[in-house]
Parts: sequence; C-alpha cells; structure tokens
Amino acid sequence: MSKEKKQTRIADLGEFGLIERLTKNINIVNKSTLRGVGDDAAVIDYKENCVVFSTDLLTEGVHFNLMYVPLKHLGYKAVVVNLSDIYAMNARPRQITVNLALSNKFSVEAVEELYSGIHLACEHYGVDLVGGDTTSSLTGLTISISVLGEAIPENLVYRSGAKPGDLLCVSGDLGGAYMGLQLLERENEVFKVNQNTQPQLQGYDYILGRQLKPEARADVVNAFEKLKLKPTSMIDISDGLSSEILHLCKNSNVGCQLFEGSVPMDDQTKKMAGELNINPIVAALNGGEDYELLFTLSPEDSEKIKNDPDFTVIGKITEPAEGANLIAMGGSKIPLQAQGWNHLKS
Repeated sequence: MSKEKKQTRIADLGEFGLIERLTKNINIVNKSTLRGVGDDAAVIDYKENCVVFSTDLLTEGVHFNLMYVPLKHLGYKAVVVNLSDIYAMNARPRQITVNLALSNKFSVEAVEELYSGIHLACEHYGVDLVGGDTTSSLTGLTISISVLGEAIPENLVYRSGAKPGDLLCVSGDLGGAYMGLQLLERENEVFKVNQNTQPQLQGYDYILGRQLKPEARADVVNAFEKLKLKPTSMIDISDGLSSEILHLCKNSNVGCQLFEGSVPMDDQTKKMAGELNINPIVAALNGGEDYELLFTLSPEDSEKIKNDPDFTVIGKITEPAEGANLIAMGGSKIPLQAQGWNHLKS
C-alpha cells in the first residue's frame, strides 16, 4: 500500500473553498486590524500615525526554483522580503495581503504547505494576514505580497537624508545568501546528471539559511528605539550592497567611500567563495538577498553603536563630486557599479 498522502486537486475545492481552508485558523493580533479576511475589503485603523505600504512579486523560475526551495520556506521568505522594506523605513509592519497565481500541478496540500510558512512568518513578526486573491496560472507559481505598516511621522527614515561626513553602516554580515544560492545551484546541477547523488551541503547551514529562510531585521529597528537613535538615511539590502549604496547616494545627492576591509562577512561565506573561486567581496557587493539594513549616521551618534557587534561602520559619506567608490585593501579607488540582481534581466 502506498504511504503517500492523498493529494487534493484545487479544482475539487474551488477558489472559495481553497481560501476558506487556507484562512480558517487566522488569529488577529493588531488592534489596528478592525476587519480582516472574510469581507470585500480589510478595514485598518491607524489613527494619527502614518501608513507605510510596500509590495513585492516572486515568480517561479525567476526568483525561486522549486527543485531545491521547500514550499514552507518559500512562504516564509515571501513575507520576510516585504517586511524588510517596512523596517528599512524605521517603521513596523502590521498587516499583509497574499495574492497567488497557481498552475494545476499544485495540490491543495502543496498550497497549504506554502501557507504554513506564511502563517509562521506572520506569527513570528506579529503581523495579520487580512486578505488577498488567488487565480490560475499557465506557468507555475507567482506570489505577490503587500504589506501595510505604521510609523510616527517624525520617526520615518528615507533614502534621501544622508549628508557628507555621515558614517555608512550595516547590520549583520553580507554575501551569505548569494553563496548559499551558488551552493544550491551547484548541487542541483549535479542532481540533474545523477539523481542518486546526495547533495553535499554539510557544514554550510548558515549560508543555506540565509538563502532559504532569511529574516527581516525587526531587532535593528527595536535597537534604534532603545538607543534613541535615528539614522539619517536607510535602505534594505535586497539587490546587493553596491546597488543599495548607489540608491542612497543618488537619493541623497552625495558620494561615498566604502572600505573593502570593513565589509562584514561570515566564515562560511568566505569558505564557499573559496571553493567556487569567487572573491567574497563580489558576493557582498553584487549578490543581494541578505535583507540587512544599510544606513547612515551622524558622526555624533557613532558612540551609540560602537560596542554593538551587530553593527559595522563600513565607510563614510562624501561630497557628491567625489562619486561612490570602493577603497580596496591596497588603497586603490574603484568606482562602485550597480551589478546586483536585475529583476528584468533576460
């Protein structure tokens, strides 16, 4: 007798039956959520605070490969990448909506597995799932998540506030998600040739986690509040450090110096880069998907983060005429280029 669980076709439930099954256990945790799933629209009450909104789209074959990305991890990550944008504004996420386009290769149980990751992320970050939509697809799976957040107006941080003399800082470490992706891609190519081969992933739990189950830096925003610290500008690192620095420089009309030797990287990132003959600084500059926060600080605030191992000063903001440059280990100056993830690349 087969031990495989019976798979239910989505067509057997229909759109409304599927929605009811996926949302039946939702618990509302935010007071601002007056009405969530189950009506024509959600009702949100933010009173005197600002509403912060962001949305993101993930498409199978472009942003993820289901050969090695578990559906539960994908659901979790799809939420996290959106929450990260809200934290990058020094705001706090409160509600999300989820839109799915599904091909008929997915069973109801597969979609439930995806939603288990979505629900886990909502629980971990204290956000409410308040609505969404489902439709059919001819090309696999597409996930679009929108997030609503709130902030006291004077606490909001934009990309446009950096000034010459400010310190360029980052949370956590960089390049790990990209090297985790390279490892997964390598083992997937081996599997295509010989499906009896076991993937060689031992010793790389950290960079695999950085790729498959990243975390948004809610703790950084909490730390800023505790330290009574407000960055002058901020952005999350989704497309690579170099691209994000250039966004800050353009929006703030400044230049910068990024010191190669100061960019924080984990030992597993460096080890994997060595195995694949990749310069680890290239992974940090161009890899993306680290979802750390890149921010600038006034020099007088530097003492507040000096003893925190989770924050690293990696450079300084300069006059716009100086441009944005990487200062290499040997002292040479190399203009930064936006070579990170290009969403529209063919």
